[in-house]
Amino acid sequence: MTTARIDEQDETLVIAGTGPRPAAVTLEGARARAEARITGRGRTWTAAVPLRVSRWGGPALPLPSGDYRLHVDGEGADLTGAQVAATLLPGLRIAVDGARVRIDPPLDPAYETPEGQAVLEERYAAQPGGRENAVFFESFYGQNAGCNPRAIDRELARRAPGIRRYWSVADLSVAVPEGGIAVVEGTPEWWRARADARLLVVNDWLRRRYVRKAGQHVLQTWHGTPLKRLALHRPGFHPRRMAAVVKESRRWDALLAQNLYASHILRKAYAFFGRPIWVEGYPRNDVLVNGDAAGIRAALGIRPGERVLLYAPTWRDDRTEMVDFVDPEELARAADAVVLVRGHSRTLRPGRDREGARVIDVTGYPDTAQLLLAGDALITDYSSVMFDFSVTGKPMYFLVPDLEHYRGELRGFYFDLAERAPGPLVRTQEELLRALADDGVPAAYAERYAAWRAQFNRRDDGRAAERVVSRILDQAWLTP
Repeated sequence: MTTARIDEQDETLVIAGTGPRPAAVTLEGARARAEARITGRGRTWTAAVPLRVSRWGGPALPLPSGDYRLHVDGEGADLTGAQVAATLLPGLRIAVDGARVRIDPPLDPAYETPEGQAVLEERYAAQPGGRENAVFFESFYGQNAGCNPRAIDRELARRAPGIRRYWSVADLSVAVPEGGIAVVEGTPEWWRARADARLLVVNDWLRRRYVRKAGQHVLQTWHGTPLKRLALHRPGFHPRRMAAVVKESRRWDALLAQNLYASHILRKAYAFFGRPIWVEGYPRNDVLVNGDAAGIRAALGIRPGERVLLYAPTWRDDRTEMVDFVDPEELARAADAVVLVRGHSRTLRPGRDREGARVIDVTGYPDTAQLLLAGDALITDYSSVMFDFSVTGKPMYFLVPDLEHYRGELRGFYFDLAERAPGPLVRTQEELLRALADDGVPAAYAERYAAWRAQFNRRDDGRAAERVVSRILDQAWLTP
């Protein structure tokens, strides 16, 4: 017989049982795992499972939201008696039903219902705002605190440390930059910060209800130079989609583009007319010019001298989880390399970490650009990371077994990838391995690579964040 309780002071899930002491007690979810500290050697034992964990060498943060399962490695462990009603802690909310554990963001039950959110939303819509010398950052709907918003945050913190920096997060497992204030989506604090900040910096749609406050501005940084068709350019005409796109883009005061090519596409795809597009390169790519890969590799547990392959495909409109075109463990073995698996932000919650010898799933890693810096070569498909990784000049390989389907039915392209790709297009893992083993590939694609960088990376010079922050301050959107 086992029981469960929450130690609120230590922020642990405490499992107590009778009989032989188990060898291990673990709490396992799709993207995180916590191992218990077990005490007792007589007729009873106790296992304290931490509800905060450290990943990638960072601070100990609450476990990500989602479904977990308790595993007791021992004889006769019966978890049916482990029951805990939903309990709100400072960092999360947890409920236990036998082996099943549910973790949710720390949202007060009074506000979790549609009615509770409607009250906060109406309050937000009615209140004045735009009066606090602060920025409200959001990256990929609060799933991480990275991309262009993070790089802008770091430059703002350096040049104007008196400006308050709020970060919208899905839950408190998201590590925000030093000095940033995490606000969990849907909480009263989130709604207030969103209303009061003078500037919102986002890299995707604002979602939910947005009401522009007097004196408030929105900088849309977007999240990549597009190969695949976007917004109004997507296949099929849908009046509701058109209305939603136009409504969204009218919320933006300025739009950031990595290059001139992207600026032309984004303006038309989002009907962003009559307002400025800042063609300044991508702040997130500054680290690719100025950064040092050694520290990132060490945080990932990669030994010096190891070859590192980064597999980073985009998401698919017709599936929720990451594509499975690669067997990462077999790739690592055959290529004699460490394989980093990076799923798209849209596959973070539905999927689960890939496992295997010399395989590291970095889908939950906070900053993609650092992974690009750490990799010796990129394996992708139609993802915009191709336009970022090219800043490094390192080899790229395009694994595209569904090329015709994706190009002809799912999305469509703005240009012919096969004609212009700065690396080989392959259809199978076997073809990929042959290309990776071919020392002549970089030289064979050198001319294409140079033309690619000249078109897409001209402004990625390591100073993009500096230029963007200068524009923000020159506009007087914030006071240094």
